[in-house]
Amino acid sequence: MTAALAAVSQVDIVDPRVDAPPAGWTAFRVKCLPPVWDYELLRREAWLAKNPPVLAVVREGDRVVGALSVMVCRSWRATDFGPLSGGRFRPRWAEVYLPLLSGYPACVFDDDVGEPERRRAIRRFERALREHLGPGLLGVVYRAMNPELVPALDGRGRISREIDPAAVLRNAYSTVDEWEAGLEPGLRRFLRQDVVTEVASGRTDLDAGALAALLNAHRARQDERAWTGGQRSRIGGLHMDTRSPIAPSYLDALVRRPDVRTRTYRDDAGRLLGFNTMIDHPAGCAVHHWAALPSAAGGREGLYVDCYARCVAHMITQRRPELTAGRAMLAEKAALGFGTRSLFSVAVPRPVLGR
Repeated sequence: MTAALAAVSQVDIVDPRVDAPPAGWTAFRVKCLPPVWDYELLRREAWLAKNPPVLAVVREGDRVVGALSVMVCRSWRATDFGPLSGGRFRPRWAEVYLPLLSGYPACVFDDDVGEPERRRAIRRFERALREHLGPGLLGVVYRAMNPELVPALDGRGRISREIDPAAVLRNAYSTVDEWEAGLEPGLRRFLRQDVVTEVASGRTDLDAGALAALLNAHRARQDERAWTGGQRSRIGGLHMDTRSPIAPSYLDALVRRPDVRTRTYRDDAGRLLGFNTMIDHPAGCAVHHWAALPSAAGGREGLYVDCYARCVAHMITQRRPELTAGRAMLAEKAALGFGTRSLFSVAVPRPVLGR
């Protein structure tokens, strides 16, 4: 057992809408977390969400050693954004979840925090959240957790199950040509399409309103197709989705970041056909947002194949160890060489919170 949390950890619940960034947060975020955990992005997300997130910060003294991003959920039909109140007795539940980065856990600890300390920290978090939200808290759902987190989350009265995995392409390639050679001819024909494409990090030339409109329409089409006869398909979409539409101001801040590469596709007239954001880090890349016009609206068939190919090319040329790509369209991603990484969800009803 390490000494990190053995002496008793402290868990603070922080509301990004009204609270200042926690001391030590930036250093921990840069070391351990992808850019969606940036405090300014969390603040924008919280003000523009129907089920706004709060941040749980786990400390060893003055040092931040863990964090959980928590959506406070009121209803699937909620229409007001960034609510600050609602009463401590109003029924709510919490989801430890990153709605804007599918396939990544919203519970992260520093590497030197061992399993017993993680388990202790989780129980402290649950008690702190119960105190913060009041008697109306019905329970907590930990969504899309990596397997190594499950022992700290599991226990008596808790329900754990494996869910759809995340797509992962591990970099075992010497050249981009080596990866392309493994594609079926039917996929290779979609590479390097006859459209205008631009990519850069820290972009300031984009209309965030147009990006948000395209992305939210793309997500809505996925959600409509995802459920047929009550069964979840493999193409994406969430039943009783607790996510909020993505706001232009959030995307505007995201695409300006130096660790986010944004690629746009346009026709000769300059109309936006599709775009992608990719998180770029020496520890690995992530295909983040992807949206495109459907063929019926003038979009290009198979444009996503070209997008993924360019993300893979960046991974290979920059020698990143892997490229992740969320939990949707797993069959299509398998055809591009992606494998999977197991994920689990754990539900904790109120009577066993903190136990």
